[in-house]
Order: sequence, then structure tokens, then C-alpha cells
Amino acid sequence: MKYKNRKSRILPDGSLAEKKSGRRRGIPRAEAAELYEMLLEAIRLAGKRGISFSHLIRDLHIRSEKALERMLEKAVREGKIIRKEGRFYGLPDKKAAGRGTQRDARILRLKKTFAFAQLIDAPDEPDVFIPGSKLHGALPGDTVLLQIHQGEGGQLDDGEVVRITSPGDAVFTGVARMFGRRVYVEIPELSDEPMPLLGAGDVMGGDRVRVRIDRRGEHHRDMTARLLQNYGDSEIAANCATSILDAAGITPDFPADVRAEAGYLYRRGVQEDAGEQRLDLRQWCIFTIDGAESKDLDDAISLSKTGDEWLLGVHIADVSHYVREGSALDREAFRRGTSIYYANQVVPMLPKELSNGICSLNPGEDRLAFSALMTLSADGQLLDFDFKKTIIRSRVKGVYSEINRLLDGDEDAALRGKYADILAVLPQMAELAKCRAGLRASRGVPDIDSAESKLILDETGRCVGVQPRERGFAEGMIEEFMLLANESAARLGRMLDIPFVYRVHEKPDSKKLDALREILKVLGEDTSMLRGEVAPAALRGVLLSAEDKPYKTLLHRQVLRSMMKAKYDPKPLGHYGLVLEDYAHFTSPIRRYPDLAIHRILSQLLRLTEQDDYHLPASAGAKLERKYRAFAQEASAHSSETELQAQQVERDCEDCYKAEYMKGHLGEVFDGVISAVTAYGFYVELDGGIEGLVRLETLPEGNYAFDEMMTLTETASHTSYRTGDPVRVECVRADVNAGQIDFIIQSLDV
Repeated sequence: MKYKNRKSRILPDGSLAEKKSGRRRGIPRAEAAELYEMLLEAIRLAGKRGISFSHLIRDLHIRSEKALERMLEKAVREGKIIRKEGRFYGLPDKKAAGRGTQRDARILRLKKTFAFAQLIDAPDEPDVFIPGSKLHGALPGDTVLLQIHQGEGGQLDDGEVVRITSPGDAVFTGVARMFGRRVYVEIPELSDEPMPLLGAGDVMGGDRVRVRIDRRGEHHRDMTARLLQNYGDSEIAANCATSILDAAGITPDFPADVRAEAGYLYRRGVQEDAGEQRLDLRQWCIFTIDGAESKDLDDAISLSKTGDEWLLGVHIADVSHYVREGSALDREAFRRGTSIYYANQVVPMLPKELSNGICSLNPGEDRLAFSALMTLSADGQLLDFDFKKTIIRSRVKGVYSEINRLLDGDEDAALRGKYADILAVLPQMAELAKCRAGLRASRGVPDIDSAESKLILDETGRCVGVQPRERGFAEGMIEEFMLLANESAARLGRMLDIPFVYRVHEKPDSKKLDALREILKVLGEDTSMLRGEVAPAALRGVLLSAEDKPYKTLLHRQVLRSMMKAKYDPKPLGHYGLVLEDYAHFTSPIRRYPDLAIHRILSQLLRLTEQDDYHLPASAGAKLERKYRAFAQEASAHSSETELQAQQVERDCEDCYKAEYMKGHLGEVFDGVISAVTAYGFYVELDGGIEGLVRLETLPEGNYAFDEMMTLTETASHTSYRTGDPVRVECVRADVNAGQIDFIIQSLDV
């Protein structure tokens, strides 16, 4: 918020003079000096996050923007702070600059010209930037002694490797290159120059390979590598995807002891009593709805109505009954953390004997389930819930596209025959889902459209098409019902204050919101709703205001970027994006470890309370605490890490497949939209989510200026390229190995 004070002016030394009764009365210089020192202290305390102009006004209670601007200019001139991208950062005393300190660190990420290291004794501090010339041959995974150089002249701190104290396992993927009869490997993140490849065998030029650095050197270009694995032609996306999985330590195959355990459980089959008291729901109208290709069916639904109340059942595969704590299956599931989906492939968290077999809620087969039975009012409000161990038999494997046809009245006799057992309940489910969607809107949930792609592969596994993934009413309906079960599970955990794994989403970072405000201002949108502590409803309003505007996709992407990433946590911190106080992941234990963890804890809870209104005696509560508190903390932290890794792997694999598709369309012209602008060019997104780069050097000759946000402008002609603009481009390069696509601009007129 901007504050105006028409009764003040700024004296040359930066102090304030107030105008009162026609006379000017200067604030004592001592008071102005004190305010100046408070300003420097506020910027220093902000650390490497920096602080914005608006936050300084708020924190220091300064009522004159001009006074603050004058003091900031003075601090910049004196070399005490720097201004960068609208934020202010403190600088160390120049007399101390350059002396630095030595700290133990671990090299994390490496590019050709720089790297980042994490301080071992302070992992929560910002990572240290290391220029390439100061790496001295260090590689990711190495533990090093790092000399920290304090910034001088407006530069932020950086580091220099003094020595490598503990070398890591230096394994990389690259592309083999032939120079005469000798084989080299090109590893872009290490060096522009290929290094000799030892043990190359039958490797051909262009093959994607996995190597270990065999000999180190002062510079990365002086190193040699030894072949570990040859994946074959690097221009085949499937080969690249396999190497991406290997590099992340993700293996489709399971260890022998895990396979043996899974095989035993599969052969043993479903035991009806299963050693537990189970509610028999096999006569209920229960069924699944999933994608046509899905084989790991871990959730089913049921619905009935009595008077003005709904009884909604969400029945989840009772995976915790089979995957017992401490077993080989459990250890491997914990290590993986999640299943990984890319193209037409799945790397499951559990072996197929469980994921597609004994745990999958296949139609017409008895299955053990953990059911959330929820009572809702006529308008969809959650009134009560109960959790029961059950045995169920799904009536039919519903397919999203077919259910959508039934709900739209676009079915034929064959489709009606397949779904005869559930036709009566589908309209009721649709009615309840609409009530729930209305309640979601009334909470102010921002409905962010995160466009997903569907890759079309031929019989050889090559990508021959990329389409937007369609989402109909049935998909939204199932999502609403799963949200209810997840909310109920989390509410039970919080009410009883038992160890738990919550799905949490914290409030947006102020710096990211500042960036969103700036973009909205450039677009001419109202930013008044983004003042102070921004409520989710304000972000929903931003999205709704752009519903019919050409930059709709841009704003959806920017609002998403302004939010924090959801994660798992043993504390019930709530979910900002869903506007829920209680939220967890309960509904997918076949493919997510946090859900399995919750099932295990709730199963123990039911045994301890004997299913009697969840009354938990003190001794039983203490037992739960001892058994699961550390487990919940460990499962939360590890699952958050494996989720992030899985997301990155899935994106990297899909990028290779998209590049493979575009390689068959070189020289063709496409209509697209500028999705992001940088100082080195801009990205263009085509229909289906294919994104490529228009490099600065391919644009018409001129002098281009980047506004640090969303526009690249040629200064003489004033030709501009702005995020959200429609463009026509030609595909000129598709590098499958790197998952990169290059375009050149054809016309601004679409």
C-alpha cells in the first residue's frame, strides 16, 4: 500500500520536515539518523531474501515514500546496500569484504560455468554460488572445504573450493561422439569439450551413455570417463527416459526379497476374515472410475440417500493389510515414495502382484478395503464421518470418457448394458458433485488450469502425437469425493492429536506475490485485492477477471508460480490452495507412501479404540505416540523429497518425447503463444503443451531490452514480444537427448 503525506517534505540530508500552521519544522537530525540505522538493520535482517520497498514502509512505519527513497539512495551511494529487481539487500562492511571464512559444503548442482553448494552445518541457509573457475574440478556429490568470499561492490557472496575432502560417486549421462576411431563423451553440464570415454566397446556416435568419471583434473575438460551403460540412440525418447530414471536411482525392477513377498501374498489371495473384523459391503453398489488404461485401481465409490442426507462411501484398497511395517515390501515402498508415470509407462511403488493384482479393486472380485463413510447434508455439507475396515466387490470398472457420455445422455445400448448396475446412482452422484463444487467456489478456492499433455505413442514406442489431456465432469466428480475422504481423515487425525502425515500448503511467499502484482500492473489488471495478507479468494478473483482475455493462460501460470509447493508434514498446517483447515492424502495407498502411512496409523487407531466413537484412552494414545511419532516425521520428510524427484523425472521424460514428436515436424509452421520471456529470448507454447525457445540471436537484428518480467523490446523499432502474445513460429531444431525444441519467429500476425 502506498502512503501519501502532503504535510511533509524531505531535507537534503534525508531528514523529514513537517509543514504545520504555515511553518516548516524540521525533525531533529538525530531522529533521522536513528531512522536511517533502523532502515539498514531491517535490510540486514532480511538476509539473502532481501526486502521490498512496500515491506520497508510497513515495518518501519514510514509515512513518506520520498523520505524512504532518499534514505535508500543514500545507503546505495555509501555502498551499504544494493537494489536488485525491486528488492534491497545488505552488503558487508567493505573493510571486511574479501576476507571470507572456510566452511564444509556439499556440491549440489552443476552447470558449465557455475555450481551451487549446500553448507553442511547450515543446510537451511541459501546455497552458495561457485563460479566455474573456482570449482577446481569438484563434482556433484563431493564434500568440499569451501572458502566463502564476502561480496564487494554490489556482488553477493560466492565460494571457492579449497580442496575436495570426500569425493562423491561421479556418475553422469552424456552422448557418445566419434573423433576418428576414438570415442568421447559429451556431458554438457561439465564442459563444452567432450572427454575421452574408456571401455567404450561397441558404443556408436550419438548413443546415450552412463559413465563414471575415471580420472579427475583441475578442470572438468581434463577428466576422463569410463562406460557404465549404453542406452542406445540418444534420439529415441524411450532410451533417454530409461537413462533419466537410472540417473535418479529409479528402477522398474524390484529386489528379490520384495518379489518373493509379493508373490506369496498374491498366491495366498484374499482371506475374508483377514484376521480382523470387517464390515461386509459386497452387496452395496460400489464401483471404480478411472482412465481407460489404468490397472492400479485403488479407489471406489458408493452413494445412497436417506431423507435429506447423503451417505457417500469412498472405499480405498487396504494396502496396509498386505504391506506390513518393517517388511521388505514396506522398506522398498518407503524408498520409492511414489509411483512414476510418463508416456505410456508406469514405474510402480509396489510390485504388480499387489498394484495390479491383490490390492487393485478389480470388478467382480472380492477385495479388502479401508472405507470412509461420510454423511452429508442435502446441500453437500460434511456432517459426520466414520472409518471402517471392509470387504467389497466392485460392480464395474468405470472409464471417465464413458461415464461422461452417460451423464451427457450420449450413450448407446452397449454402453448402457455395461453400466446397467450403476445407471440409477450416476445422476445422484452428479447432483452431489455439483453441490460440492459450489461449496468449493464459495470457499474461494482458486481453480488453476494446469494444462496437461497426453502423449500418443505408436507400436514401437515412438511419440507420434501430443494432445491436451481432456478433463470432463466425471474427473471433477471423483476429485470432489476424494477430497472429502482426505479431509475427513485429516480431521480425525487433528481432532485426536495423533501422529499423522498431513498434506499441507502454506501461504504464498511475499516476494512471489510482489512479482504477481507487477505483472498484473503491466497487464492493466486491478491489484487492490492483493494487498496485505492475500486470501485464496483474491487469487480466484484474479483468475476469473482474466477468463475471456488472451493472457488467461499466462495468469494461470503466474498465479501457480506465486504459490508455495504443497508438501507432507506431521503438523496440521492446513491447505491454502484448497482453503481447508484439514487435509491429508488417504485415497491412493497403491501409488503414494503417505497414504499407506496414514492407513497404518488409522488401522492401529481402530484396534485401540475398538471402533467406539474413537475414544482414545490415555494409555492407547501414548502407545500410538511412541510407535508412530518418529515414523510420521520421517515419512513426511522423505515423501516430500521423493515427490519432487518424481515430478522432475516425469517432466524430463515427457520433454524428450515431445522433442521426438517435433523432430518429425522440422520446417513446419505452428501457431502458438509466448509463454515466458527471458533476456536470451522467449518460449512459445503450442497446443498440447509443447514448448520451444525462440533464441535472441534468431530475432531481427537490433538492440533488445528485457524488462525483467515479461517483455522483450527492440529499442529502435519498438517491436516487442510479450508473454501472452500470439505468434507464428517454425520448428528448426529438436534435440531429443536434451528434451529441447527451438523455434524461429515467422510473424506476429496470427
